[in-house]
Amino acid sequence: MSEQSQTAELTESQAHGAEHSHSGEHAAVHHVGYGTYFMVWLGLVALTAITVTIAGIHLGSLTLITAMLIAAVKTSLVGYHFMHLKFDNVIIKVFVLVCILIFLTFWILTFSDLSFR
Repeated sequence: MSEQSQTAELTESQAHGAEHSHSGEHAAVHHVGYGTYFMVWLGLVALTAITVTIAGIHLGSLTLITAMLIAAVKTSLVGYHFMHLKFDNVIIKVFVLVCILIFLTFWILTFSDLSFR
């Protein structure tokens, strides 16, 4: 057998094995089009431009809150689309939600400590 045909068979068997790698279950292959990625990227660029614009405007205490809300939207877009959380199991989504809640708890406790000094 030639080296190219062995490589082709190995690649084919790896691809077949990757489809059935979830402990005997049939793994669903999810194809996301380039248009979706491009639209999400445009959204991220637009949200970044809004963040930079808002940073130049004096909104007082709302500046930080607005920037954090925009950052949260950008984070959810990246996690949902680029990290493929929309295709993951429910348990993974629960773990991500728990991590976000713990992070928010630390932020709330930190800002409440700073505001009462």
